[in-house]
Parts: sequence; structure tokens; C-alpha cells
Amino acid sequence: MTTPAPVHPVDEVPPVRQLAAFGLQHVLAMYAGAVAVPLIVGGAMKLSPADLAYLITADLLVCGIATLIQCVGFWRFGVRLPIMQGCTFAAVSPMVLIGTTGGGLPAIYGSVIVAGLAIVLLAPVFGRLLRFFPPLVTGTVILIIGVSLLPVAGNWAAGGAGSKDFGEPKNLGLALFVLLMVLGVQRFAPAFLARIAVLIGIAVGLAVAVPFGFTDFGGVGDADWVGISTPFHFGAPTFHVSAIVSMLVVALVTMTETTGDLIAVGEMTGRGVEPRSLADGLRADGLSTVLGGVFNTFPYTAYAQNVGLVGMTRVRSRWVVAAAGGILVLLGLLPKLGAVVAAIPAPVLGGAGLVMFGTVAASGLRTLAQVDFRDNHNLTVVAVSVAVGMLPVGVPTVYEKFPDWFQTVMDSGISAGCLTAIVLNLLFNHLPTKTTSVPEPDGLPSGGGEQGVEESREEVD
Repeated sequence: MTTPAPVHPVDEVPPVRQLAAFGLQHVLAMYAGAVAVPLIVGGAMKLSPADLAYLITADLLVCGIATLIQCVGFWRFGVRLPIMQGCTFAAVSPMVLIGTTGGGLPAIYGSVIVAGLAIVLLAPVFGRLLRFFPPLVTGTVILIIGVSLLPVAGNWAAGGAGSKDFGEPKNLGLALFVLLMVLGVQRFAPAFLARIAVLIGIAVGLAVAVPFGFTDFGGVGDADWVGISTPFHFGAPTFHVSAIVSMLVVALVTMTETTGDLIAVGEMTGRGVEPRSLADGLRADGLSTVLGGVFNTFPYTAYAQNVGLVGMTRVRSRWVVAAAGGILVLLGLLPKLGAVVAAIPAPVLGGAGLVMFGTVAASGLRTLAQVDFRDNHNLTVVAVSVAVGMLPVGVPTVYEKFPDWFQTVMDSGISAGCLTAIVLNLLFNHLPTKTTSVPEPDGLPSGGGEQGVEESREEVD
């Protein structure tokens, strides 16, 4: 008898009860971010409450479908890793501008469809760029992803940006309680419960929040039981050159961010991303974005929030995240269920988010631990890249006097830091210099801590 080949943890299918619990945990981790984009864009366009609700349910439905495409995959679509998909924040400003200057939602959806098709076509080209992502660059990008998300968790912990009681001690106290609950479960509970520490922390935090008046379930009664998003609900798409150009810039930004997220998850799960699988993942992004334009929602990308959850729980199965995609589809078809999830107070999510996003940053440090920082310029590459990536996070208005296309690229700390790391790595470690050929006593070239890294990346056509 032949022994069956061992199944990689990414391909393992946990029992149904674990699938449901782990999947729900992923949904709760990304839900607030998922609904924020339609709320911001719809609010800026002064849409009616009914239209806003429609945008949210459409978004959740396509989030679920996009996640299933990415995790399960078909043909050359989908990276087949535990990756959650959601609307990208990089597109918010351009879409608000398009929607409020006469084009309306049809012009937004026309540009989104074109951008999605462009991502599908450019995916193989981006896949071949993987050699420009050695551990020096990937570790820096993962670190930037984690640190740039921490202010999001901080805003949630304080009560949610714009809330009347923002920063009240009771909000921070609830967030701290959830944080301690997550840490306590992870440290002292049995293995299975430790893996759903975030879910338990959110559930207990919600149970504590209800009697203290942190949340209101009034919206649950107002929500419909069933809601189905139909193609082009807001009218046939229109195609304006200026709108398309700005959305193509967004497409390049989201492809850069997704590349960083896919590499991060590949590192955490032990299934490294290769040029072909990276192209498949980006192609899935493009298809999901096209579906977004057809079904009344927005561009899609990999969600960094859930990268931290994978690292923290060490649950590496892509079928867990596929189950989360199925839950999102249900939430998109059953608005009343979505209203229940939406009632979770921001401080509860903030307490859990601090752990998850910190885990992403720590994973970046772990990757950087593989890099040699002796007698080379690698420390400078990391330092400047993190500084450039954190600049728009710490000073959100720093680029407001610059052209729109520049703001689209640089207002995202992830894309700004990623581009900086790639350029500096090429400048210091790959361009020929007088010092690169001079060996040091330990046999390493003085400027080339990353020389030869590309050779370890196998290109698959």
C-alpha cells in the first residue's frame, strides 16, 4: 500500500463546527472595514438610507464571492490561500470625486469595470515582478501594513472616528477588557478555544456592552429579511476618460498592496507565493472588481486585517476563509443578519484589532530577522521605507496640495512604503557600485545583503 501524500495545512478541511467558528471570526475582523467604503462614498453623494443599505448588502455579497474566488479558485483565478477580500480604501477619494462632480454612480461603476479588466490583463506582468520582493522588501512591507493598521484599531477602541463619545474612558475600558479577554483565552484556554480567541473576545465584549448601553439593535428591526443585488441597479455604467484614468491609478495601488498581503500570508502559512500564484491572485482581484462594477459596489483587494488573524491564530486552512466568504454571501442576501453584526460596538472591535494588527507588524519583524544587516545599506532601506510609509498615516493631510494621482498613490502608507522599499533595494543592493565587488572578511559583499535573492524565487510561466 502506498502512503497518501501529506496534506498541506493550507489545504486541510477542518470539521464543520470549526469551519463555522473560524470563519465567523474572520468576518467579524473585517466587517467594519468592509461596510465603511460604501458608507463613506454613499454618504458623500448624499444617497438615501435605502440606497445606502442597498450599497452595503451589495458590498457584502460581492465580498463573499470575491473571497471564494480567491480561496477556492478556478482555472487561473485565485491564489488559493486564506485571503479575505474587501473594498479598497485607496479608491474612496477618487470615487467620491467622480460621484460628486456630475458622473454619479454610473460613472464610478464604468471606471471600476475598466480598472478590473486592466488588473486581469496586468496580473501576469506583476507576477514577474516577484523577484523584486526579497525578504528585505517583504519584511518591510509587512511591518508597514501592520503599523499602518494600528491607528484604525485605535480609532475603534476610542469609540469610532466621528462618534460623539470618542475617547471616553468607558470606550477605552471596554476595548482593554476585550484585549485582556483575547490574551487570556489565547494563553490559558484549550487549543481549539485559543484559536478562536478573537471570536470569544468579541462575543464576551458584546455581552458586556449591551447592558451598559454601548450598542443599539434598533436597526435590526428595520432591516429587510431578504435583499438581492441586481446588476446595474443604479443605471447602465458610463465611461468618462478622467474617471477611468484615476481608477487605473487606484488599480496599480491595489495591486501593490495585494502583492504585499499575498506574500505576507504565504510567509505565515508556509506556502510561499510564486510568480504564477501571485498572478492568479491578482487576476482574482481584477475579476472581483469587475463584478463589483456590475453588482453596484466597488474595487476589491486582499484585506490586511485578516492577515493578522491568520498569523495570530495559526489556522492556515484556506477553507476556513472560504467559509467566511460563504457567511458574507449570507449577510449580503439577508440584511437582517448583517444588521446584527453591524451592531457590534467599535470599542469591542478595537480591542481585538490591537492584537491582530500588532501580529502583522510582528510578522514583518520576523521576516526581517532573516536579513543580514551587517556592513551593508539594508538598515537604511528599512528605515526610510517605514518613514515614508508612516508619513500619510501620522499626517493624513501631508499630500493634500499635490495632484490627485499623486495623492492616490502616496496617501496609502502601504503602497508608498512598498514602492520606496523596492526602489531603495534596487538602488543599494542591485545597481553596480565600486564597493559591491569588494568582499568583506566574512565573505559578504559590502553593499549586497540581498544579492542573489532573486535566484531563490522560482519563476513559473
